[in-house]
Parts: sequence; structure tokens; C-alpha cells
Amino acid sequence: MSTPNASANDDPSLGISGWHVSRVAETGSTNADLLAAAASGAPHRSVLVTDHQTAGRGRLDRKWDAPPGQNLLVSVLFRTGFDPTTSHSLTQLAAVAAARTAEQLVGITPELKWPNDLLLNGCKLAGILAQSATTGSDRYVVVGMGLNLGWAPDGAAKLDSVTPHAFLPVWLAEIARLMEIDCFDEYRHRLSTLGQMVRVELASGPIEGYAVDVQRDGSLLVRTALEEITVLTGDVIHLRGR
Repeated sequence: MSTPNASANDDPSLGISGWHVSRVAETGSTNADLLAAAASGAPHRSVLVTDHQTAGRGRLDRKWDAPPGQNLLVSVLFRTGFDPTTSHSLTQLAAVAAARTAEQLVGITPELKWPNDLLLNGCKLAGILAQSATTGSDRYVVVGMGLNLGWAPDGAAKLDSVTPHAFLPVWLAEIARLMEIDCFDEYRHRLSTLGQMVRVELASGPIEGYAVDVQRDGSLLVRTALEEITVLTGDVIHLRGR
């Protein structure tokens, strides 16, 4: 499909104050489309939401797919005041906003799992992925989220009492509030990975240890039997009961 234009494709039914919201019925990846739109000048706070994503990707290039119209598949463009090297902070912000929104709409509190997942009763509820890019001197970050609402794959969780149309404006309002403050302490407080025995899959091989803290640069501190390791990126498995 062609790259969406934020002004031409704005959907009046999704009109949300302070955001440039566009909707498409189907696309390969909202992140990829919004990155392309950003390179063509799409404004700060552009939002692209779709009913169906055919080539969505999570971390480590994992496929993210859902039946049309069932889940919230959305990406947000950030330009002003953000350095792409700190895109982890926007992932944290989006995750905290999603947890707050779930609390408001359905009265449940998802856990946050390092670095970019929401869990419900230990099962994956949502994945969040930030991607940064530079066009000339123009730097920007796109944050995408796939949130299970009406459908979830085996072994995952969903919030089947709320629709994408209802969740989106509340989530964006929470993002706007969090953009005005430092939400790192709240992110850290909600991070269920801390205090867990974990296995971290690294490029150099797996490590096991105790997740003792998270730093402002997004890194996870893991204390193994031999040393304390700073993990900048990796796949984490919670070893409950270990």
C-alpha cells in the first residue's frame, strides 16, 4: 500500500484533540508506514491505526498478526524534544500509558515486562516497538503497539471487554499527560521483571540471574552467580518459582 498522508487520510470518526490520527483498513506495518510518512514530513504526534497488519514485526523480527478489526494495531510519531538514541524512554512511556488505560477502562492492572511487553496473569497482552530514523538533520521516533483486545494467540492474554476504538483515545490522552512529566519512576515501579529470577537470551548466549534494577538508559541489571551484568538488549524469560 502507499504511505499514508496524515492530512489526506485523517479519519473524522477518530478525531482526537492534539493528535493527527489516520486509519487504514489494512497495511503491512504501521511502524514502517509511519516512518516513511515521517521522512516525507508527517507532523509530530501523527498516529496511524489499522484494522489488519499483514507484516507487523516485534523485537527480533518476530511476526505480529491478528484477525482484522480485533486488536489495537497502532503507531505514533514523536519529533519534538526527543533524541532517537533515547527511544527506550518512549517505549516505557507507551507501556505505562497502556497500563493506566487498562486500569481506567476495565479495572485491571497489567504488569510490565522488560523491555517492551505488557503481561496479564503472566501471559503476553501487548508488545511495543520503538524505531528511530534520521532524514538529513531531522530525527524522529515511531512507537508501535499491538494490543490484544478481541483476539489473542494461544498462550497470550486479551482484554475482550474493550474495543480498539475505545482504547485508543484514552491511551493517547495518557501519553500526552506522561509527555509532560518524568515517568521513569512509575515505569520502574510497574516493572514486574525486577525481583525475578530471569533468563536473558543474549547474542553471546543465555545468562541466568536476579533482575535487580533498571537504569534510565533502559538497561537491565542482572546479578548472576559470578557478577552483575548490564543488559542493553535481550529476550527475558521470567523463571517463576526458581
